[in-house]
Amino acid sequence: MTGTGLETSYLPAQTEAKILDLTAGDLLREVAAAEPDRAALIARAPGRPAQVWTYTELLADAEKAAQWLLTRFRPGEHVTVWAPNVPEWILLQYGAALAGLVLVTANPALRAGELEYVLRQSKSVGIAYSDSFRGTDMAAIAEQVREKLPQVREAIRFETWYAEIQAFDGPAQPLPDVEPTAAAQLQYTSGTTGFPKGALLHHRGLITAAAYVHERAQFPRHGVWATALPLFHTAACGMSVLGTATSHGTIVICQLFDPTLVLTALQEHRADLYAGVPAMMLGLLAHPEFDSFDLSSVKVTISGGDAVPPELVREAERRFRARFSTVYGQTELSPIIAQTSPDDTLEDKCGTVGRPLPNVEISVVEPGGEEPVAIGAQGEICARGYQAMLGYFDMPEQTAETIDAHGWVHTGDLGVLDERGYLRVTGRIKDMIIRGGENIYPREIEAVLADHPRVASAVVVGVPDQQWGEIVAAIITPTDPANPPTGQELHGLVRSRLAPAKAPRDWYLAGQLPTNAMGKLQKFLLRERITEQALDRLP
Repeated sequence: MTGTGLETSYLPAQTEAKILDLTAGDLLREVAAAEPDRAALIARAPGRPAQVWTYTELLADAEKAAQWLLTRFRPGEHVTVWAPNVPEWILLQYGAALAGLVLVTANPALRAGELEYVLRQSKSVGIAYSDSFRGTDMAAIAEQVREKLPQVREAIRFETWYAEIQAFDGPAQPLPDVEPTAAAQLQYTSGTTGFPKGALLHHRGLITAAAYVHERAQFPRHGVWATALPLFHTAACGMSVLGTATSHGTIVICQLFDPTLVLTALQEHRADLYAGVPAMMLGLLAHPEFDSFDLSSVKVTISGGDAVPPELVREAERRFRARFSTVYGQTELSPIIAQTSPDDTLEDKCGTVGRPLPNVEISVVEPGGEEPVAIGAQGEICARGYQAMLGYFDMPEQTAETIDAHGWVHTGDLGVLDERGYLRVTGRIKDMIIRGGENIYPREIEAVLADHPRVASAVVVGVPDQQWGEIVAAIITPTDPANPPTGQELHGLVRSRLAPAKAPRDWYLAGQLPTNAMGKLQKFLLRERITEQALDRLP
């Protein structure tokens, strides 16, 4: 790609692409009119045959669902969905959109107290849930929590709901007019620090961002997109579900991430694209029978949601015999703002998150400042455009901290923009280690350690220290657990490449790294394990 001649770390929006002024309901109606008999949704679950809906069937069920919902809710009300990747989740997503409701998405792994917080803070008046998942009695928890929250007046039990909407014969009423800029979903951030915040996202942002991702990934019209990404996250219900509809394609949703289930779905449905966070990619590649599956239909694999190791990019392209695309963004931005193309060089796919998507402005600024830094300098990544959230629900102060007076969304991520407009993510502001007054960014040290042949992955954190305030500690996953590198040789590697203050003082073996439901590493739990002396030290 030729240089853009950028002199500062500001990239104006490329405005040639159309912004899609649609609601999710509008989108489903348009595609059903154009592709009535094409498969829209295929649901896969362990030990069960595939469930298939054409676009005609999906629209009919969604419109019935909307009619059913409007006998219990008023347009604009909030309804929480608490379930794994079951097809009823998507029927509710489209039905709520047609009924003008706001869908509040909740992680099915939430415990009772966490679920109560989401229901209370979102002011939900209804909850839709599955009876159980991964051994948890979700029905009992839902009823237990509802007893504390009289505002949650309606409960939708997914195990019986589909039969209820099929049998529904109430008088048809006109569905409300819903604006593309109206709130569609309330998505809760992971809450790794403090209480989770609910990002209020609109239809136009979710649909347009999803369409741009599919175009950048070179996903074919009428293609098959397969994923086990959890539907409660925008990468699944937005990027995957709505994006596939904009491509008039077929979405294959796996109920949970089970490598055999996912590989079987890719093979049987001749998927063109597989989407998964890095942990899911690694899980598939580690499957002992990976090479026995026919994955020749897969042309592109796509990943993001956490740092994508360069070795994963190379290994995925080699093993899948498909090209790779990395996506970058956050929930508050619906959620993708930058992406590599499958046509990018391997160096760019391994070292950057690509260029901004259309109609997104990018600025890299000094943390706490407003002016863009020089090209190649590190700063906070900020984005502005059509896809920004409406705000954090019922949290004006937190909204003002994230969206400044000029409309820039401050991501809290550190990054570098090059003269071509390619973005590299270098860390999180909150992950910064302050050792004796010196700012140290873990991602830089992790990149050096990842070059060691006996290091599979490395995580660097700051640990409280009486003398220095914080000291640098590294947690290592060795390529061969029986033959890990020593702390001394890794210390020497870092000292040879970085300033002395950046060399970790303490070295630990990772064991099982703590991640959230999206596979994103939770560094704060690693800090706790170190302070509790719950990790083994490297020799």
